[in-house]
Amino acid sequence: MLDETLLDTPEDLAGADRRGLLRGAAEAGARVRTAARHAIEAGVQELKPDGRPRAVLIAGPGVAATHAADLLGTLAGPGSPVTRLAPTGVAPAAGALRWELPGWAGSVDLLLIATPDGTEPSLSLLTDQAYRRGCSVAAVAPAGTPLAEAVAGAHGLFMPMATAPYDHGEPLAGSSPGVLWALLTPLLALLDRVGLLTAPPDALEKVADRLDHIAERCGPAIVTYSNPAKTLAAELADALPVVWTEGDSAGPAGRRFAAALAELAGRPALVAELPEALAAHAALLAGRLAASADPDDFFRDRVDEPPALHARVVLLRDRPIGGLTAAPAARDLALSHDTPISELEPEAGDELETLAELIAVTDFAAVYLALASRA
Repeated sequence: MLDETLLDTPEDLAGADRRGLLRGAAEAGARVRTAARHAIEAGVQELKPDGRPRAVLIAGPGVAATHAADLLGTLAGPGSPVTRLAPTGVAPAAGALRWELPGWAGSVDLLLIATPDGTEPSLSLLTDQAYRRGCSVAAVAPAGTPLAEAVAGAHGLFMPMATAPYDHGEPLAGSSPGVLWALLTPLLALLDRVGLLTAPPDALEKVADRLDHIAERCGPAIVTYSNPAKTLAAELADALPVVWTEGDSAGPAGRRFAAALAELAGRPALVAELPEALAAHAALLAGRLAASADPDDFFRDRVDEPPALHARVVLLRDRPIGGLTAAPAARDLALSHDTPISELEPEAGDELETLAELIAVTDFAAVYLALASRA
């Protein structure tokens, strides 16, 4: 159940936030500025690349690296494929994970390593392997870690991760807003320098400004009825989120939202892109998860029963309603099965800004669900 009274009590929210999740979401803009400054101090602007890499490989633990690869691949487009190197191993622990370069990786490729830890022995070994193959290496990780030494030894570019004091309490969740922007921002600056995408310093400053704006709209002091993130969290309190996305940038934002709901709030979610989502989830909305579905006796006593789980569509869009869109068909399908729908569409801006807004609002919503949910 969701304690909706907690949502409008900032002091209680702060007391429940033992992992610094709400603070990480609120300080996302500041984290972008710090991370961009660290990238400049590391020498990103002084790089003189020979050209675009043939392929970009991203390695790192957990969903943080997965989200980074997804976002960078979307922003870069098909020119230089962005591929995440999935780890193997017996446990999600620093010493148990293993990464390997694909056999074809070589001197025309770029290896990016993104980790909030930096003590993973296999990432240091991967750095050495890339050096022997002639593959360029860049990494974002906490300063003073074994990975930083390995990257220096491989003549690669190491960019210190922008950390905060509260990052060092409990192990960092990969879906934490602070972790995402601390890892992603230096990689955006680097790939802008090599010509793979467009993210110059002024664009990153606009992203930080947009994140600050969302923090003002969605912060804990803003009451639920005028706070889009708290409203979405309340709407999803007893629902199965069915996240539909439309537009290139909305896809990664939707996948991140589903991952954040699982990791931070312990909530399952489904995600798909329009228009294919309409066929993929039509049977789901017509089945037992529909709001009108109740196979048992309507008049039975429900006082001591938990509320039934029903689907709720969350539509994330990054394009205006006036263009070619499947949104009307999505609304018709949901409402024809008595399924409620929540919609988020960012304010006007470039691709990075609109993507940042979608991520920020859904990050706040996932954090509110995590803090206000109770057994």
